[in-house]
This record gives sequence, C-alpha cells and structure tokens, in this order.
Amino acid sequence: MSTNQAIILDDVQGSSDHRKIVIDRVGIRDLKYPITVKGKSGEVQASIGNFGMYVFLPAEKKGTHMSRFIEFLDGHERLISAESFSEYIPSMLQKLESDQGQIEIQFTYFLNKAAPVSKKNSLVDYEVSLTIESKNGIISQNLKVIVPVTSLCPCSKKISEYGAHNQRSHIIISVLIDLQAHPLHVEDLIQVAESSASCELYGILKRPDEKHVTERAYDNPKFAEDMIRDVANQLNRDDRILAYQLETENFESIHNHSAYAFIEVDKRD
Repeated sequence: MSTNQAIILDDVQGSSDHRKIVIDRVGIRDLKYPITVKGKSGEVQASIGNFGMYVFLPAEKKGTHMSRFIEFLDGHERLISAESFSEYIPSMLQKLESDQGQIEIQFTYFLNKAAPVSKKNSLVDYEVSLTIESKNGIISQNLKVIVPVTSLCPCSKKISEYGAHNQRSHIIISVLIDLQAHPLHVEDLIQVAESSASCELYGILKRPDEKHVTERAYDNPKFAEDMIRDVANQLNRDDRILAYQLETENFESIHNHSAYAFIEVDKRD
C-alpha cells in the first residue's frame, strides 16, 4: 500500500447498538481548563474552570465522540459570564450531533472587598457553578454560589450574661434564571446572602474592623432558619429567578455537628 494513501478507520462510536437503551447523559467531566470570568462591572479575572459536558444518546447509537467535547471547548471563546453562558449550548450540540445536552462549569470567583472601618482592600473567594441545559428545545440556566458568612446564635445571646457563640456559616443559593429577563450576576446572589447573615466576611481586618464586625454580629443574631428565610424573602421578589434551592449550614462552635436548613421553591407553580 502506498504511504501516501489515506487509511480509513472504522467509526465505532457511530455504529448501531443492539441493546436499544437510551443514555440520558454521556460525555466528559472533571476537565480543567483556563478561563476568564466577566463580573457585573465588566472587569475580567482569570480562573480555572472545571467542566462537565454531556449529550443525550439515542438507543440505536453505540457511543458519542468524546474528543469532540475537547475540540468544542478548545475552539470556543473562554470568556465566561452568567449572561452569555447560554450561548455555549447550541454550538456544542451541533458539533456532537445531538438535540439535547448540558454544560456545567465550577470555578472560584474573587471579589475585592474593603474592610468596614479601615477600608483596607482584600480578596474574598466564592465557589460558583454555572449549568446550561437544552432539553426538548428549551434552554435553561442555573447559577449556584456558596457564600461564607458569620452567624451569631440568638438563643446564646438571650440566655448568657455576656457574650454569645458565633460561627462561620455557608449560605448556598442555586437559582434557575429567566433568560429573557434582565441579567443576573454572581455578585447579586452574593449580596443577597451576605445581607441575610449576622455579618459578612472579609480578607483583612484591622483592630477597628474586628471590633466593628464582632459588634455587628452581636447586634444582628441569626439562626440558620433566620438566614434562609431572609434569603428566600429576597429571591421571592426577584423576577429574574424562576425557581431556587437554598441551604444554610452553621459549623457550630460549641457542638460537634452543624445546624442545617433547606428550602426549595418553584415560582412558576
């Protein structure tokens, strides 16, 4: 055979499968890729995205072409923003020759925050997840953020002659976004969470700042139940949000367990 003659290789993935069983989601996950993330102000920051990309596989098809997921990601613009993420899914489905699929990405997002008294700037990190799905011709997008905060126990404050126990807590907000509404940003959900806590967190605190946040938490005691209800109140009034799941978890400072609360609401109902 001539060395210049092309070798034709069998497309095994594209062959038929005799078992005739649908696979709801097939693809790749835990793929780390450099990205840039666009914030609410338009500022762009570098991060590392952890991707999962999946498509629907019909019963008669043996497999999907895994390498095409990498080709799609490598050929796509790596600037990520909550308002533009929905544009990813149609081109991925076209490349993978499927009519249903999902892309998810987890990354760390940083905000530069000024301390409340000294105004010293420092970065605070937040874990963010974006998920875009196309199913039955409908595109939906979910935004999730884990916000670390401080909570101070109202019961401890009420029964103690001095002091009250407090702890670091997580407020976890996951929302289904109305893609036709005004854009919803990561910072919007962070603001909702931090305003619902006893006090927000900062990277740098000088002594006047520490005095301020300690007294702020003491004057603003919150159970896990209080924080989650305050978050729900704000999300119920936000027309950009179609549905949500909320979690609050207090990593207790006087117990060897956490306090936890959960709310799930579909506003379309």
